[in-house]
Amino acid sequence: MEFSLERDLCFFDVEATGLNVVRDRIVQIAIVKYSPNTSEPTELVQLINPGIPISEEAMNVHGITPKDLANKPTFEQVAQKIYDFIGNADLAGYNSNRFDVPMLMEEFARVGIEFSMERRRTIDVQRIFYKMEPRTLKAALQFYCQKDLVDAHDALADVKATVDVLKGQLEKYNGVSFKDADDNVMEDAVKNDMQALHDFTNDFKTIDATQRLKYNADGVIVFNFGKYVGKPAAEVLSKDKQYYNWILNKEFSSQVKQIVKQIVKDYEKKQGE
Repeated sequence: MEFSLERDLCFFDVEATGLNVVRDRIVQIAIVKYSPNTSEPTELVQLINPGIPISEEAMNVHGITPKDLANKPTFEQVAQKIYDFIGNADLAGYNSNRFDVPMLMEEFARVGIEFSMERRRTIDVQRIFYKMEPRTLKAALQFYCQKDLVDAHDALADVKATVDVLKGQLEKYNGVSFKDADDNVMEDAVKNDMQALHDFTNDFKTIDATQRLKYNADGVIVFNFGKYVGKPAAEVLSKDKQYYNWILNKEFSSQVKQIVKQIVKDYEKKQGE
């Protein structure tokens, strides 16, 4: 099966020093890029010296040790290559909305590169799987493709498994309807259309991967934490500049900081009209 694309689509996976998307660092990234009217994808695989210790838990998962990374480049040294390879592509992965995307955004932010998600669609293959058949990547590959996952937690092996799973999902759920927890029925929910997959795999009530901001019932962005929980974020931050600067200078994700700057800018522009 060929993906129906009108622009590039990058499947990617990162292995890291740990699970904290703000504090931890990438040790390996693998990207497989599909382009419209091109049958063969292109690949980029890179080991990265994180400059900080790798947790024992992380090493037990991916098997990458400090010795493996001793002579590898830092993220700063390969950031432009990775950024250029991705370009304006949409992004796809397995649990990528909660981990891989925000982790990559943080790495770019540290080296002064703004990796904007504003016009980029994201397709989280795990969310399709969890909605339709709740399990793991290994089980997904067996369920949809009747394959065993070899070299699990090697980034490139995981990416290729994710590609196979999505193709299997598109075939299995062609024409299948989906009923959510409120008994709302979506016809042909999982189809070979990147916008439809983006819509199906994203929870639009939460805005950022760390769930600091969300939409309320009226579609307004509100705080999901702290003393202003439930309050309209743009209005509050425009009036309370101390709180605004606190968010920009404290340990919030670069995704949150990008959103905060944009909504305040839009709010103040609208107030000035």
